[in-house]
Amino acid sequence: MSSKTLKLVLPVVVLLAGVAGAMLLASSRKAPPRVERAAPGPLVEVLAAGRTDVPIVVEGHGEVVAKVAVEMVPQVAGRVVTVSPSMVAGGFFKADQILFVIEPRDYELGVERALAAVARAEVQLEREQAEAEVAREEWEELHPGEAPSSGLVVREPQVRQAQAEVEAAKADLSVARLNLERTRVSVPFDGVVVSESVDLGQFVTTGRALATVYGTDTVEVRVPLESKELAWFTVPTRSGDRGPRAEVSSSFGGQRHTWEGRVVRMEAQLDATSRMAHVVIEVRRPFNPQGDRPPLMPNTFVDVRIFGRSLDGVVPLPRHALRDGERVWVFDDGSLRILDVDVARADRERVYISGGLEEGDEVIVSALDAVTDGMKVRAAVGGKNPIDGATSNAPPKVSALFESKHPPPAEATDSTAIREGELL
Repeated sequence: MSSKTLKLVLPVVVLLAGVAGAMLLASSRKAPPRVERAAPGPLVEVLAAGRTDVPIVVEGHGEVVAKVAVEMVPQVAGRVVTVSPSMVAGGFFKADQILFVIEPRDYELGVERALAAVARAEVQLEREQAEAEVAREEWEELHPGEAPSSGLVVREPQVRQAQAEVEAAKADLSVARLNLERTRVSVPFDGVVVSESVDLGQFVTTGRALATVYGTDTVEVRVPLESKELAWFTVPTRSGDRGPRAEVSSSFGGQRHTWEGRVVRMEAQLDATSRMAHVVIEVRRPFNPQGDRPPLMPNTFVDVRIFGRSLDGVVPLPRHALRDGERVWVFDDGSLRILDVDVARADRERVYISGGLEEGDEVIVSALDAVTDGMKVRAAVGGKNPIDGATSNAPPKVSALFESKHPPPAEATDSTAIREGELL
């Protein structure tokens, strides 16, 4: 065989030998044994149930209204001769401070005329009394020991008429003095001017409103609430009763400000459209500055929190832990159990369970797409509590459920420390 032929045949032989060896090895290999591994179940966050007493806070929204709102209407007519610097929109004034003065000269003259009329009436009374005395003496001389046959004989009617004229003149004097006082216009409370239409030299008439003022001692907040919310606090029914404490808050200039108040009453009828009851909260000294807090002005929309009675022996849970109406999922030794519970109250962030859960039950707070009673699940450990975000291997404190005011950020609930053990 020539060298050229050998070069062509040798690679083919080597290739065929390799293929035959591979087939031999493959035919002699044994298949590994099949091992079926059970599905571990989804990883869930759980929360230990614990009973506690929870103070109830009823939340709502309302509008601030002035408790005292007065239109200033002059009771006498005349030209305005003095206007107070406080008599401008937004101007504050004290009780009985003179806000404007109507020209008093005409009314001063009226007082002088009334004084003269009183003097004339008194003189007439003295004259009648003297004549009556003379008439009585004459009767005694003509009819000794006898009583007058008529009051006209001794001028009794004339004396009574003169006395009435004196009283009428004095009443006219009082009216004249009152009109003179009314030329100096004021109101009997501390307040602020909302609007005004009075200027120096202006002629004003009776019955025409010249300004609107609000009292600054107190404002009220009308809060519409559902009827069922009224069961959680006591509304005073008599004047002077002390109602539950309330907190009124609003945002000004990007900052949140708070005022303390009290529930004082409830309006006498439900709203015709919404069928809600209006509770009235009173806030005292709303215009008094405290630090950088602005005044609480009428027509402001505010958030309201009313502190009511307590729920005793309930289990507080995040609202999203409640499933399908009034059910919860419980972690039970690697399995998910569905329990029916009794919900005493629910708010925007939490639910309060009064029955159906036992102390120490581990409630699942994770979201799952599809669940069945008894399905396998795993409880996460070594993560963050779903309420306060703290890293721990121990069950989270139940008190954190109602001490926290806001739900946790989403990144704080990816893994949760609930029970001891290793990740299954």
